[in-house]
Amino acid sequence: MAVDTSVIGKSAGKWKIVIERGPVANFATALKDSSPVYTSPEAAKEAGFDAIPVPVTYPFVMAHWGAFPEQQPADGKLDGPSPAMQVIGKLMQNGGIVLHGEQEFTYHRPLKVGDVLEGEGTVVDAYEKESKGKTMTFLVTENVYRDANTGEPVVSTRMNLIHRSA
Repeated sequence: MAVDTSVIGKSAGKWKIVIERGPVANFATALKDSSPVYTSPEAAKEAGFDAIPVPVTYPFVMAHWGAFPEQQPADGKLDGPSPAMQVIGKLMQNGGIVLHGEQEFTYHRPLKVGDVLEGEGTVVDAYEKESKGKTMTFLVTENVYRDANTGEPVVSTRMNLIHRSA
């Protein structure tokens, strides 16, 4: 079965994210990073930051800790499942496993506590590869997060979701 490439270019949704101090500090602790720049505004300023910075991989989880339902854009909700889940869901009906592949972050400026971001995701690629007699289906999504006040990009993420056939 060929991968459904009709999802390429489709929106994966829109979000509003608030970067808060507590979740950033907890994330740094989970990474075993005890640097005070992630917990203290004074330490962050002494280190040259204008506010508490976020650990570089924080965008992977920020939607889980900073997307409050009442702040989400009315036009951000998808009708039905996301395009990526549309494809993966059909594939999972025949078994197999889903893996999180690559994750990439591109910073346009430092991300910091207090930022309010507006993000939008897009499916940018869908393809298949054969590996050891199994079909690997790859779905690639990109999310661009912009400063809610200026509209300037802050961070872009790119993720690869992989389904390996049973």
